[in-house]
Amino acid sequence: MNLKSPNDKSIFLSDGLSVTATEPWFKVKVEVIQSYLRAFVMNVSVKADEIVFVDLFTGSGLYSVGYKKEIFPGSSFASLCSDFPITQWILCERDPESLQLLERRVDRYFRRKNVLILDSELSQLPDKFRRVISRPKRGHHVAVFCLVDPFGFDIPLSIIDSLAALGFNILMPFTFMLNERSNYQHYLHEHPDKLLRYLGINNFERIAGVQNNLQFYKRIVRMYQNRMLVMGLNTALSVHKMDSRLMEVPAYYIGLFTRQFSAKAIQADVNLQGQLQIEMFE
Repeated sequence: MNLKSPNDKSIFLSDGLSVTATEPWFKVKVEVIQSYLRAFVMNVSVKADEIVFVDLFTGSGLYSVGYKKEIFPGSSFASLCSDFPITQWILCERDPESLQLLERRVDRYFRRKNVLILDSELSQLPDKFRRVISRPKRGHHVAVFCLVDPFGFDIPLSIIDSLAALGFNILMPFTFMLNERSNYQHYLHEHPDKLLRYLGINNFERIAGVQNNLQFYKRIVRMYQNRMLVMGLNTALSVHKMDSRLMEVPAYYIGLFTRQFSAKAIQADVNLQGQLQIEMFE
């Protein structure tokens, strides 16, 4: 299941539309996400009649990195360029400018693919998905790979709970602005409501006592994993090196949460592909 042309990216060079600039680690993150998707497909393809890819925060589809502004596809476009046996792509984007770019690019590059673009608010998405994704029934199995990558605390845990109830298998990179300016005190004191909704809790008692960004980050990830376990999901965390001015921690976690399949087995296949997790940072 190797990516094939047009994944050489040459088709995107004459795009002529606005491209989102990123840091180098972002491109590596896209590659890691593709490894997770590949491993997911390998594990579910023998059981599923349909495989659906959902991206809750798609963006405009294309990104650039480095002083040469190398253009590369985001996670959704990389999966569209692959030969994975995915039957449907559902791409969600709410920013008007990014949505317009996404629609134009999908129409230009992936017109023959089964792609649905949604601009619905997050709270409306579970009901939308119920209508547009085939429901599993006797003799017909549907596996949904749902990427949740907002680079922030923009999705309440209640939405994740609704998606898990629909049988979605969720991949979540734990990445958000975390630096000297947007530090742990910024989130705890200036945006407490958003953080509480993200964690699905009523107070910050379990975060009390954190004294720096790294402690805050690790506490958030562990609390989130525990919430997933309470919701009855299998969980697996991998950790990957990071060198970023936007998120000043030495590494970031990616979480896989699933009720239908073994998260550990999928992660093991990711590691076999060469995307080995580094030693858990303390």
